[in-house]
Amino acid sequence: TEYFKYMVDMLRERGAGHIRVFGGGGGTITPEEIGELQDYGVERIYHPNDGMQMGLVAMIEDLVARTMKHRLPAGKPGVVSKDDEISVGKMLSAIEEGLIDESELASLRKQWQLAAGKTPVIGLTGTGGAGKSSVTDELMNRFLQSFPEMRIAVISVDPTRRRTGGALLGDRIRMNSLRSPRIFMRSMATRRQHVATNAVLKDCIAFLKGQGYDLVMVETAGIGQSDSEIVDLVDFPVYVMTSEFGAPSQLEKIDMLDFAELVVLNKFDKRGAEDALRDVRKQWKRNRVAFQMKDEDVPVYPTIASQFNDPGVTWMFTNLCRLMREKLGPSVAGNPNVNWEPALDTSLREPRATILIPGARTRYLAEIAEQGRGINSSIEKQSDAADQAQRFWSSLKAIGDGELPRMLELYQPEELAGEGDRTLLILRKRYNTAVQALSLDAINLLREWPARLKSITDEVTEYEVRGKKIRVENYRESLSHQKIPKIAAPTYRSWGELLTFLMKENLPGAYPYTGGVYPYRRVGEDPIRMFAGEGTPERTNRRFHYLSVGQPAARLSTAFDSVTLYGEDPAMRPDIFGKVGNSGVSIATLDDMKKLYSGFDLCSPTTSVSMTINGPAPMILAMFMNTAVDQQVEKYLRAESARWADAQKKMEKHFEGQPRPHYDGELPPTNDGLGLALLGITGDQLLDADTYNTIRAKTLSTVRGTVQADILKEDQAQNTCIFSTEFALRMMGDIQQFFVDNGVRNFYSVSISGYHIAEAGANPISQLAFTLSNGFTIVEYYLARGMKVDDFAPNLSFFFSNGVDPEYAVIGRV
Repeated sequence: TEYFKYMVDMLRERGAGHIRVFGGGGGTITPEEIGELQDYGVERIYHPNDGMQMGLVAMIEDLVARTMKHRLPAGKPGVVSKDDEISVGKMLSAIEEGLIDESELASLRKQWQLAAGKTPVIGLTGTGGAGKSSVTDELMNRFLQSFPEMRIAVISVDPTRRRTGGALLGDRIRMNSLRSPRIFMRSMATRRQHVATNAVLKDCIAFLKGQGYDLVMVETAGIGQSDSEIVDLVDFPVYVMTSEFGAPSQLEKIDMLDFAELVVLNKFDKRGAEDALRDVRKQWKRNRVAFQMKDEDVPVYPTIASQFNDPGVTWMFTNLCRLMREKLGPSVAGNPNVNWEPALDTSLREPRATILIPGARTRYLAEIAEQGRGINSSIEKQSDAADQAQRFWSSLKAIGDGELPRMLELYQPEELAGEGDRTLLILRKRYNTAVQALSLDAINLLREWPARLKSITDEVTEYEVRGKKIRVENYRESLSHQKIPKIAAPTYRSWGELLTFLMKENLPGAYPYTGGVYPYRRVGEDPIRMFAGEGTPERTNRRFHYLSVGQPAARLSTAFDSVTLYGEDPAMRPDIFGKVGNSGVSIATLDDMKKLYSGFDLCSPTTSVSMTINGPAPMILAMFMNTAVDQQVEKYLRAESARWADAQKKMEKHFEGQPRPHYDGELPPTNDGLGLALLGITGDQLLDADTYNTIRAKTLSTVRGTVQADILKEDQAQNTCIFSTEFALRMMGDIQQFFVDNGVRNFYSVSISGYHIAEAGANPISQLAFTLSNGFTIVEYYLARGMKVDDFAPNLSFFFSNGVDPEYAVIGRV
């Protein structure tokens, strides 16, 4: 509710209280809160009950009707200033609506022309879907970065639909640069068909130039091959295209290649883009009869504008500024706010696509499915062969064959020849053929089965984990004093059925691991999770200690507030302030993390931590690992009084003249203060490098827990994506590489989650399909980075939902 009130307040403060605010969709806003918000000035909050009663179409119609009812009559503003965005917008509306008569408009045009000064106009045009908006956004970002005083005005034109007369003014939605107050953007419809500009665009550009902006940018609607209208309206036309123009001969038909001062070949990560770059450069030279020009000097620049900080866009931007200086001369060089010489690193000039999966491996999911079907088909054939071998072996045994070999062994060649009983010889040959049809793996599985069956039916068995012998009792006694086996042994008599079980299911701890990767489940640790997260780190810490009292293990599952989940810091801004510590703990610093887990030895074998966080997971995980290391540094320092005294002196010097961080409130009875001594300082500041690195290495190999960090699931089912999916996956790979390099074996670097996919509406089958495909994608990406599967597989975990659907009963086995 704070967010909606804050939105209404901001609109009123900026003189835009006429803009109606709508919201809803979820059930977290109660009817009482809805009434309060609507009384405050929110036009309508739609409750889930509204959706059930009205339906989506009726809700949309209601929203549009309410908006139209409050629509203000268009009119001319009194005083217009670029510092008053609303006045600029009103003037553009007046021009667009034709509210200014021709005589007054003629007078205004003269005023605008006199006031325009040296403001250049860049026009971006191109085919629909070429990425003009992304290129425009990236250019604006670089203008803002390179010229801190620059003020920019942008007009974006979208096409009007012929049938309905409406237009989707959607370009501004994707503009990340618009958060800057130095940019004014206005979307317009063409309000006519078969053209890419607006009839009043010339006057709108003249008006914006007259307001003293340092640069005006115009983005047109998508154009066809023969359209070059933008050239007559701007100083510097830019043509944005992709490699998908058809045959090279089609380039002859593109009018803008004759007039564009600069050509952007966007989406350079597409197949065939390098050939397209060569063809477009050739066409540019052909159009200008400049055959002697080197390819690198031709103003055709490859870009991937959708990629953050793309070097191709940076190189294009640098050359755009150079070409504008050369073409427009003093008209741009005389601007005191802009020198048009950006100081950017252009050592890389061509875009480098973020290729997560190599081209040769893009069919990885199809290959996995094909391999799965192939394995199942092979198992059926092996099963049939095993059944045949058993039938022939049993028949030979029944008739008392004196040369009968042991089960699954072959008759010798001489035992298959001779003048003996022909029927007997045929049976022997058929038996040999059936056994030879079995793979060595299948034969070994069947031969080893009696011993394996004995190991799970004996009273006690032994197995090894990491070189350590584990002794396990195979039975548990029920309340009725019945011996219940821990593993239900199959009772198949048929070799084929047994082989099918061993190859498709098998016992726990054996391929394909449908019963788990270990022969037996751990019984020494209570699986209860202590789930907490509310308010400050101290409050959640006290809750953790309360929940773990009397428990043999501390399994701390941490919920973070939405401010932390979205990678923001706590702030007094109302839309942030109301969410700080709400439904989760607020963690913004390393000290917060130290307070949160204080009193729990994070390297104890009975302590593990689960952190439910995705977008900023790398940063939160780094805080956690440093917290664990500093805890062990503290234990090391306290182990000797002289060592601790020396550390105290260093800390006193470090905090000299400033308040020392502390834990707010009383420590819970079970909190011994571990982790709090190093608040405001880190272990590497108190120890020599060798000692610190030794403690760090041991800590990293010992600490136990899980971080969710599944960005693919966030992209598909939730929304805490604060980075692009590609960049977030690269960070996941960086984390896993760190785990491999530092021997982090007891911590899960990702919890590949199906639970949230189910929350988004998936049934058990869809949930499993999405989750497995996400898991395989992560595996494929890690392999592409050069990691070995045996090095990173132990750090992967899965998290599924449960329910009454019968498919849930086998989801774990799959």
